[in-house]
Amino acid sequence: MRATITRYRMFRFDDRIAVAVSGGKDSLSLLHILARTERRHPKASLVAVIVDEGIKGYRDEALRIAVEACRKLGIEYHVESFKELYGFTLDEIIAQKRQRGELELTSCAYCGVLRRRALNVAALAVRADRIATAHTLDDEVQTALMNIFRGDISRLAKEKPVTDEVHPRLIQKVKPLCEIPERESALYAYVKGIRFQDTPCPYASEALRNDIRALLNTMEEKHAGTKFTVFKAMERIRPALVDVAKNDGFRDCAECGEPASSELCKVCEMIRRMG
Repeated sequence: MRATITRYRMFRFDDRIAVAVSGGKDSLSLLHILARTERRHPKASLVAVIVDEGIKGYRDEALRIAVEACRKLGIEYHVESFKELYGFTLDEIIAQKRQRGELELTSCAYCGVLRRRALNVAALAVRADRIATAHTLDDEVQTALMNIFRGDISRLAKEKPVTDEVHPRLIQKVKPLCEIPERESALYAYVKGIRFQDTPCPYASEALRNDIRALLNTMEEKHAGTKFTVFKAMERIRPALVDVAKNDGFRDCAECGEPASSELCKVCEMIRRMG
């Protein structure tokens, strides 16, 4: 992981780093590693940001585990909830959409857009310079293939180990585990005795990511190194896609004033549909 951080110049010596902590194995492994690393860099500081989407029977446990880990490590934490930020929990959003028969987007699609905004709001609230997320090699390769399958070339260009600084109110994201296989992250958590949530999200079965994960795992089993190969291929291809992403400029959302690629940001579009 140290080599990845150095290669992509993810941090500065005096950064205030917001670690996105979900309560799962990857984010808690990252939190423990960065907590240990931060002690050797006294001018840097660490704070955990936790998003409560409002998924009954699932997020409750994850929140308890995440908060307990922060307290044990002596790390400041900030919780941002969908309910406070948007007026709805994810459960309420999905229940309403199903009741109306409006199923054009999956639960994960709503959660992904709203969660990204919540993380950014939390990072702004704690005055962070960077958001460190625990996306592993598996996550990165899955996302790349998902964007290809959807034909979303712009997002394919933007998703990278260190995101571009495109707007003053969008905190730059870094992914220290992007070259670490998910199995190694899990092994670290088990070896270090880190308590984490291993219950799958009740909405996960709807996600395209599950199919992509199964495909990649099958390929990796038959052809070892497939995931690294796809990751490295994307790193080489991405510079050629930069012009596509540049045409996708940001402006202020007409509704909420947050960064948006069109008149309304994705969050406001979703909230309007709830009306």
